[in-house]
Parts: sequence; structure tokens; C-alpha cells
Amino acid sequence: MTSKGLGDATAQDLFVDASTTTQAEPVPDHVGHRQRLRERFLNAGADSLPDYELLELLLFMAQPRADTKPIAKELLRKFGSFAEVISAEPDALRDIKGIGDAGIVALKAVQAGAQRLLRTEVKKAPVISSWNALIEYCTAQMAYNEIEQFRVLYLDRKNKLIADEEQQRGTIDHTPVYPREVAKRALELNASAVIVCHNHPSGDPKPSRADIDMTRKVKEALGAVGITLHDHVIVSRGGHTSFKTDGLI
Repeated sequence: MTSKGLGDATAQDLFVDASTTTQAEPVPDHVGHRQRLRERFLNAGADSLPDYELLELLLFMAQPRADTKPIAKELLRKFGSFAEVISAEPDALRDIKGIGDAGIVALKAVQAGAQRLLRTEVKKAPVISSWNALIEYCTAQMAYNEIEQFRVLYLDRKNKLIADEEQQRGTIDHTPVYPREVAKRALELNASAVIVCHNHPSGDPKPSRADIDMTRKVKEALGAVGITLHDHVIVSRGGHTSFKTDGLI
């Protein structure tokens, strides 16, 4: 097979199919399947592929000689969905038989790409007028994390995003939050308003009493320096909660 600028045999293997394999070499069953999968993706789009086939597509570009269907199905069996697979921690992915570093990089690169795309959407318009984009971004960023994470979105006078920063990372059910640090950072960035967001690894986005008390303290700290707390959003596998929508702020 002649390489088309791919540079090495491993890259060539990404595009091998039955028509380019010599008769002297047995053709693995999965080679023809790969070709058909590529053609379906190109002709009918990603929506034509169920989750396991989309994972196969990613993995066989990273692991050219492996039959990636069993790996893809095992990933879904363990983690539950495409979103949860690409959001899984590398160490957890390594527990799946047959997946190597190249496969892990491919999966995590898809997650990083999705997060960057959604961040771009959030930055395009005032956050208050692009609420769905904000929820999608926060969900992609942290809803599937196994430990609690507390993020702060700092907004300018037009409610456009200045910065999105992780303030704290905690345990599976608790994150320490320091209201004065949130207010201090808002002043450093010359922010006029703030939205805070954290995740519930349990899957239940319902706020706890501690969440409500912490939100009150953050609002008071920000209000003392003339900065508005627009909302506190909790995201999880089970959905999201807006304190403002629910009358908690």
C-alpha cells in the first residue's frame, strides 16, 4: 500500500481494507467492518452510529491492529454511555482490557474538543441570554466527574464571560468553598457579576442544606464589594438545578 503523506506504517494501517491486503495475508474479519463503518459515518453522519460504533471508530484510528468492538462494548458496559466513557479518568479507562494509551488519548481528546467547542459558544454572547449553552458547557465540563468540583464564571458589565476558573476540588461528596476568595478574584478580574457552578457525583442535582448555606455566604461576600451573584448551578448525570430558577437565590 502506498502512503499518502501519512509518514509511517502505523498511520497507513489506519486506512487498511480488504482490497489492499495481499492474498498471502489473512484478512481479519474486522477489517471489512471498519471500511463499512467509515463509509457509513461519511455518508450518513455520526447519528447513524450507535454509541459503541462511534467508540469503535475512535479506537480503531488509535489502535489500528486491534478488534475494537469488544473494547467499545466493554467501555459502555462499565461506564454506561458515550459521554461517561470520554469523561472517565484515564486510570479507570486503563482497567478495560485491550485499551492502551493511544486509545485513552483518543477518547480524552474528544472530551477536550467538546469542552472547547462549548466554551466558544458560551463566550459568543452574554451568558444570561445563552443559558442553554452555559448549561451544556457546565455539564460537559464537570457533570461526570467522580469528585466534587467548584467553578466560578466571572462576567463583565455586559454579562459576557471574562474567565471560567476552578476554585476548589474536593472529595466525592464535599468541596470546601471560600467566599472571600471568590470575591477577591472577582475584584482582580474587574468582574461585575458571577455565576458559580458545581457538580454532584451522586447523580442527584438537588441542592443540600450545605449548598444553600454556602451560596448565601458567597452572595454576601460578593454583595459586600458590589458584585452580583447571578446564579448557582448544580450539574450531575441526572440533570441540573438552577438556584435562581428555584427561588433559592
